[in-house]
Amino acid sequence: MPHATQQADTTQQADAAPGELDSALRGGPFHVALRAAIAARGLPLQRVQHHLSCRGVKVGVTSLSYWQQGARRPQRPESLRAVRALEEILRLPEESLIRLLAEPDGPPADRRSAGRSHRSLVEASDVLDRLLADFGAPRDGGLHTLGHHERVRIGAHRELAERESHHIVRAHRDGVDRYVAVHHGDPGSTPERMTVHALENCRTGRVRRHHDTGMLAVELLFGTRLRAGDTFLFRYAVEDGTAGVSHEYVRGADSTGGQYALQVRFGSGTLPVRCHRFTQHSAAAPRSGHQELTLSGLHRSVHLVEPRVRSGYLGIAWDWD
Repeated sequence: MPHATQQADTTQQADAAPGELDSALRGGPFHVALRAAIAARGLPLQRVQHHLSCRGVKVGVTSLSYWQQGARRPQRPESLRAVRALEEILRLPEESLIRLLAEPDGPPADRRSAGRSHRSLVEASDVLDRLLADFGAPRDGGLHTLGHHERVRIGAHRELAERESHHIVRAHRDGVDRYVAVHHGDPGSTPERMTVHALENCRTGRVRRHHDTGMLAVELLFGTRLRAGDTFLFRYAVEDGTAGVSHEYVRGADSTGGQYALQVRFGSGTLPVRCHRFTQHSAAAPRSGHQELTLSGLHRSVHLVEPRVRSGYLGIAWDWD
């Protein structure tokens, strides 16, 4: 029977398209390459687990499923041993899967420059401190966030075209009359060409831009002074569209807060092949909490809702075909 199984595996491999697998192995990310390799061999996950077990490697079917979905990444020594065994079982070049795990988030080559690297997040945080100091504003601005709903629009050329934010805040000191909004464009963006629109219960004040990080900061003036305990609602948007292909949207928070909802809507043209949410405790920490999200083909959108925001980063990433 083992011989018959091996024969069936070989036949299925011959029917697979090698181009897709070769591309995934070259560019990643890890979970896409693993999924393509398993599909090329025509093996159900139970058979993959059986082959691993025969080599003395114990990995559950659930773990294998998480690995190929991008919901988990092999990290422990036993898991890395399993990845090396998978290269043999799936008849892949040596180090082809292990190599893709060297990247913190396993992105494809064209995404390494487009994604939010640890260094870019640290630099952006430093720049934000300087911009806020220039405004004479503290990080929280005297406001606590009760609710924040963001809508991100991806344009026809797959660029980050626009972001709209709807805030519900409460003042924790007297005299608060403004909010400093920050927009961090994709790598290669040009803040000088971005436009801010005050949509509801606010107007724009001073604007500051930092070209190297693609960051824009703007005062939104309420036209009234809040007392401690007062709530306020306001809405604004930033037209961007100045960078190349977008692969993710990340939102950072310094402290715990209220509910956060993020909706990403994709314009005309192709839809991404998959989307997932992720979290990151700090700019220097690896990403975690990967969870595949359902993309609505009818509404061309995907979303997440976080009942209570914690400090760190939260976002949605997507893979194009």
